[in-house]
Amino acid sequence: MPRFSVIVPAYKVQAYLQESLDSVLTQSYPDLELIAVDDASPDACGSIIDEYAARDPRVTAVHLAHNLGLGPARNAGLARATGDYLIFLDGDDTLTPGALQALTDRLKATGSPDVLVYDYARAYWSGDVVRNRLSHRLSEEGPASFRLADRPALLAMLMVVWNKAYRREYVEREGLAFPPGLYEDTPWTYPALLAAESVAVLDRVCVHYRQRRTGSILTTRTARHLEIFDQYDRVFGYLAGRPELERWRSTLHRRMAEHFCAVHADPRRLPRASRAEFFARASALLRRYRAPGGRSSLPLSLSRTDRIRHALMRLGARRCYRLLSVLRSAGLALGRAASALGRGLRESSLRLHYRVQRLLPLRPELAVFSAYWHGGYACNPAAIEAKLRELAPRMRTAWICDPAHAATLPRETVALRPGSAAYWSALARAGYLVTNVNFDRALVKRRGQVLLQTQHGTPLKRVGLDLQDRPAATPTTDFAGLLRGADQWDYLLSANRHSTLVWEKAVPSSYTTLEYGYPRNDVFHRATRTQVLELRERLGIPAGSTAILYAPTHRDYRRSRPDHLDFERLLRDLGPRFTLLVRTHLTYADTDRAWDPHPRLVDVSAHPSVEELCLASDALVTDYSSLMFDYAALDRPIVIHADDWEAYEAARGTYFDLRSCPPGAIARTQDELVDIFTTGHWQGSRSAQLRSAFRARFCSYDDGHAAERVVRRVFLGQATPTPPVTPLPDRSPTPSAPAPAPVPEPTLAHVWP
Repeated sequence: MPRFSVIVPAYKVQAYLQESLDSVLTQSYPDLELIAVDDASPDACGSIIDEYAARDPRVTAVHLAHNLGLGPARNAGLARATGDYLIFLDGDDTLTPGALQALTDRLKATGSPDVLVYDYARAYWSGDVVRNRLSHRLSEEGPASFRLADRPALLAMLMVVWNKAYRREYVEREGLAFPPGLYEDTPWTYPALLAAESVAVLDRVCVHYRQRRTGSILTTRTARHLEIFDQYDRVFGYLAGRPELERWRSTLHRRMAEHFCAVHADPRRLPRASRAEFFARASALLRRYRAPGGRSSLPLSLSRTDRIRHALMRLGARRCYRLLSVLRSAGLALGRAASALGRGLRESSLRLHYRVQRLLPLRPELAVFSAYWHGGYACNPAAIEAKLRELAPRMRTAWICDPAHAATLPRETVALRPGSAAYWSALARAGYLVTNVNFDRALVKRRGQVLLQTQHGTPLKRVGLDLQDRPAATPTTDFAGLLRGADQWDYLLSANRHSTLVWEKAVPSSYTTLEYGYPRNDVFHRATRTQVLELRERLGIPAGSTAILYAPTHRDYRRSRPDHLDFERLLRDLGPRFTLLVRTHLTYADTDRAWDPHPRLVDVSAHPSVEELCLASDALVTDYSSLMFDYAALDRPIVIHADDWEAYEAARGTYFDLRSCPPGAIARTQDELVDIFTTGHWQGSRSAQLRSAFRARFCSYDDGHAAERVVRRVFLGQATPTPPVTPLPDRSPTPSAPAPAPVPEPTLAHVWP
C-alpha cells in the first residue's frame, strides 16, 4: 500500500501533461502510485500516459471510452486508488519539488488527519509565479489538528480539490464522490471539510496552479457555467442529510452568493444570452437555501457594496444590480482617473521642486548613497559610507532606500524615501553621490557634484555595450541612455585590472577609474574568529559542521527560477558533517520557493549581508556568480558547479572561459559535486593551487583597505592612493571557524579542467 495515490485526469492537455506527470514521479519521496486517467482525450494524452505506464511501474493508466468530464474521470481514478492518502492534480498543474516529503512529514506531525490543506501558487503563462494571497490562513501555529469549527476561515480559501490531501479511509467512509458537470469541486470540498473529524494545514506551496492563456474552462464563454447551480443544490442536499452540520448553512450561503456574483461579473464566462437565466436561477437558490437570521461563522467582514450585491441578487433585482455594477465600475474608473491626476500633479510639483533645488547652493558636507535599486545598507556603498564617517566626521550621510529597508541603516545616516521631496532635494544639493547601480534617470548632475559609481561585482558575463548583439539578455536596450548615465560618473571603482578593461570598453566615458579593490571585501581582513563564531551561531550552523554557501546566479535564458541541485539528496550524500546555506539570486527575490524542511539546510536568501554569509561559511559553491571573485579574497575553498555552461555562455556571453582558469574544482553534475566534497578535493592541494592563481589575478587590491583608499581620494582629495596595497603573501584573511580538518586527496581527474 503506497503512502499517496496521486490521481491525474487528462483531457486536451498534451502540451502540459508530461511536465505534470514528471513533477509527481521525480518527487524526493517515492512511496506513491500515480493513476493517470485519459478522459477520452482527442489529442496525445492517452499515448503519453501509456508511455509513462510502460516505463514506471508506479503509473497506472486508465482510459475512458467516452469523455465524461473532470468529476467522473477523478472517480475512475478513485476506484483504483490504494494509497493511505489521496491527492488530486489536474493534468496541466504540477507538484513543487519536495512537496510529497513535506506532506508526509506534516501528516506524521499532525497525527494522520482526515484532511490536510496545503498552499498553492498561480503559475502564469508569462512566467510569473504568485502565491495564494490567503496563505496566511495556513499558519501552523496552534493545535496540530483541529475541527473546522476551530478554524472556519479555511472555508474562505479557494474551494478546490487539488490543494488538499484526503485520508482514503475517510473518503470511503463518507462516500465522497465527484458529480458530473462544471464546478465539480464544490460538492466534494465543502462536505470533505465539514464532516472531517480532524483537519491540519501545511504552510507550504505544494502545487503550481497553471494559468493558461487559452483553453481553461474558467475563461471559456459557455452556457455550461449554469451547471454551478446543480453543484450547490448537491452541497445543500448534503447539509440537509446531516442535521449536526446545519449551523454551517449561513456560511455556505454566503460563500455561494460570493461565487455566483464572481461568475456573473466575469465577462469571459457567461454568454450574453445566458446572463438573465443565470441571474434568475441564482436568485432562486439564494432564497431557497437562506437561513433566516443566521450569522456566518466566517470571521470576515463583507464590504457594504458586497452585502448590497448579495441582497439584490437574492431579491432578483437584476436592473438594480446592473445599475450598482455600472456605478461601481464608474466609481472605480473615476477613482483611477483621480489617482492618476493626483500622481500627475504630484510628479509635476516634484519636478518643479527639483528644478528650484538645483538653483540653491550645493552642500559639500552631504553625501548621498544607494545600493541595489533602493535596497538597504549593503555592498560597496555601505563600506564607503562607514569609512567616510570614520575618516571625515564632519560629513553628513543619507541613504536612498524603500521604507522596508530603513531599519538596516546606521543610526547616523538619514533615510531618504525614493520619490519624496527630501529625496529630490538631496539629489539636487548633495556634494557627493555614490551608488552601485544607477541613480534616477531624471538626475541632472550639477557642476561641483561628484558621482562615484562602485559597481557590484567583477564581470564574468557581458555587460554594457557588449550586449548590443544579445538583446534577449540585456536588461535594457536603451544603450544611449546607459551612456548618458555613464557620462555623469566622475569615478568608476574597479576591483581588478580585468574589471578596468571590461568597464572602460563596455561603458566608455570620461570618468576616472579607481583600481582600488572592493570596499565590501574589507571585512574579510578585519573580522575576528569570535565574530565568525557568533555569525555561525546566529545562522543556526551546528558546532563542528562544515558550512557550504550555495549562491547561484540568475539565468538570462529562462524567466523562472532554475533548480540545479536536489538539496535533500545532496545533504544525504554529503553526510551529517555538512550544512548547506542556500542564497537565491536577487532577481528571484519575489518568486515563491519552499524547499524541503531539513535540519542542515538554511535558507539565507533574505539575509541582509552576503559578506557575513561568506565569513560564516567554510566553502563556496556557485556557478557563474561574481561572488566567486569576492570569496577568493577570503582564500577559502571555492567549487564551481557548471552544469549548463554552454547554455549560459550562449545566452549571455562571457569574457573568458571559466573552465580554463577556475578558482577551484569544477563539477559538471551533482554526483561530481558530491565526490569533490566527500573525497576532500574541495580543500586539497590542487584546489589551493587553482585558488591561488585566481586570487592573484582578481584580488590583487582586496587587502582590507579599499574603502580607505576610496574615501581619501574621492572625499578628502588625496591624489596618491593611501594606504598602499598590501602584497598578497602578507595578507591574513579571516580564517573559517572551525577550520576544516585536512582530508587525504585521491585523484579525480574528471573534475579538473
